Amino acid sequence: MIFMPASPDRAPRYLLAGIVGVLIVAGYASTLWLYYPGAKTWDAKYVYQDIAKGFYGDWQSPVMTWLWGLIDPIAPGSASMFLLIATTYWLGFALPSLALAVRGDRWALLPPFLALMPPAFVFVGTIWRDVLSSSCWLIAAGIAFIVAERPSPIRIPAQLLALALLVLGVLLRLNALLAAPILAAYVIWPDRFAWRRTVLAYVPAGITLFLGVQVVYYGVLGATRQNALQSIMIFDLGGISHFARENQYPVEWSEVGNRQLLDSCYQPTEWDIYWRLEPCEFVMHKIEREKGLFGTSAIPKAWLLAMARHPIAYLEHRSAFMWNFLAGSNPTMWVADIEHPPERIFQDRPAFTALVSLHDALKPTPLFRAGSWLVLCLAVCWFGWRWADTREGAFALGTCGSAVIYVLSYYPVGVASDFRYAYWAVVAGLVGAVVAAAPSRSLQGEIEGRSGYCFGAAGSDAAVQDL
Repeated sequence: MIFMPASPDRAPRYLLAGIVGVLIVAGYASTLWLYYPGAKTWDAKYVYQDIAKGFYGDWQSPVMTWLWGLIDPIAPGSASMFLLIATTYWLGFALPSLALAVRGDRWALLPPFLALMPPAFVFVGTIWRDVLSSSCWLIAAGIAFIVAERPSPIRIPAQLLALALLVLGVLLRLNALLAAPILAAYVIWPDRFAWRRTVLAYVPAGITLFLGVQVVYYGVLGATRQNALQSIMIFDLGGISHFARENQYPVEWSEVGNRQLLDSCYQPTEWDIYWRLEPCEFVMHKIEREKGLFGTSAIPKAWLLAMARHPIAYLEHRSAFMWNFLAGSNPTMWVADIEHPPERIFQDRPAFTALVSLHDALKPTPLFRAGSWLVLCLAVCWFGWRWADTREGAFALGTCGSAVIYVLSYYPVGVASDFRYAYWAVVAGLVGAVVAAAPSRSLQGEIEGRSGYCFGAAGSDAAVQDL
């Protein structure tokens, strides 16, 4: 292939990429300025304590414990994990943005600004595995987007890296198992999105990922089984009891306790009601401490029997939970200081205080409703379907399609309604919406860019194939 130097209209593309790079660096710097060294949640505190103990449990991800222990010497405490989260977050927005920039699409300037939107940005300073998992997935999608039309020697190693990041996301957040095959199909076939092969690959990919989790958790890391799945069952038994008006737990209650269980205990918000919140913590106190049933086969048996006897009550409970998760005003930004409760973190930082005020003003709006982001991702999928044969359409369908499944997976397995559980839909929706709108402009820009080259016959054929 023989070609002449690039035409002058290529220069703005590199300038555009440079501007994107500056915006990303500025956003990353502002994140460190606002949040360093990061805020620990109770979950993060327990994970960090496990590092010192050398303990791996599967209630929190044992991979999170291993990973944090690996990077902790860099900046001991919350800072090491915060730096990893902040870095992966901005890299996730940078990759698709730069890919659009080098094709001359000025919408490449949007993702760095969208990364500052409160529904995404206010979580970056908190040690949540939801943020890290979602950032890993966004990087994986970005890598696939960049190499979609590259030669195999470049594309295949990059795709393997993207798949590794996808697997890491699953290992950090297990309910991602149901959504991961959609994104995996995109990473493997990033040039176009075909539903038939995605559907055919879904079950084998899901089984492979599930087996991989078992190998990593219990084979490589030797994690202790803590029966986290039974928290779902405890929550479901409480919900079925409420809607069926009949105790479904494998224990008997006092008259007062039974009345509370059926009438006042149930809320479609979280399983913690039965675990540690007054006045209904008596449920787990008796099941776990008095009877020693938690972690035994008694709970799964009671759960299966309750669903078989009262399927409508089960669906009522799960539908009530899902509606609250999608439309309710649920926990969002973390501002507590777990070392000195109930003080607020970073009280000496005016910029952080201003961010909290902005968050508080926006929290009652649809921006902080999980359902809004589910709707956005559905809209992106609908729009991206028109461009399914392009790499932009494939990106939109792979990211937002997996996000739709990710959010809907909480219908059967959700045990809490925190907004952060929809975080993958937030970042996928933000970036996917920009990329979904790009194919027509990008393809035209590519054609115009190629017009400045003088190709030989073989080069012309390659150019046509690239388009």
